[in-house]
Amino acid sequence: MWTIYRQTTATHVDHDLIEAAYAEPQLRALFPFHSHRSLNFSRCTGFPYTHDVPVITPVDGKYRVTWWKTRSPHGPADIGETENPHDAVALVLVHLPAGCGPAVAGTADDLDTSDSA
Repeated sequence: MWTIYRQTTATHVDHDLIEAAYAEPQLRALFPFHSHRSLNFSRCTGFPYTHDVPVITPVDGKYRVTWWKTRSPHGPADIGETENPHDAVALVLVHLPAGCGPAVAGTADDLDTSDSA
C-alpha cells in the first residue's frame, strides 16, 4: 500500500504526510490505509484493521493526531495538533502501542485471538 499511496495523484492524499510517515521505519513497517482523508496505520494487512495506533488527519493546513483506542462517546481522543507532517509523525511514534511491530497477514480479529491465547 505504501507504493500505491506514494505514487497516487489522488487529491485527497497528502503526499507530504505520506512521505513523512514512510521515512520512519516503525511506521513504514505498518499497513497504511486512508479513511476520510486520514492516514491510519494497522498492525495487520487485512480488514478489519487494528485501531490501536494514532491517526493523522490534515485539517486546515495543520495535522490533527487522534487516537480511536481511547475515544470518547463523541469520537476519537485528541493527542495533539501540529503545524507540519513531520511533527505529527513524531506524535504518532511517541504513542505507538508497546511491542508494535511489523504488520502481519490477517485481520484485527486474528490478532485479538492470538493476543488472548
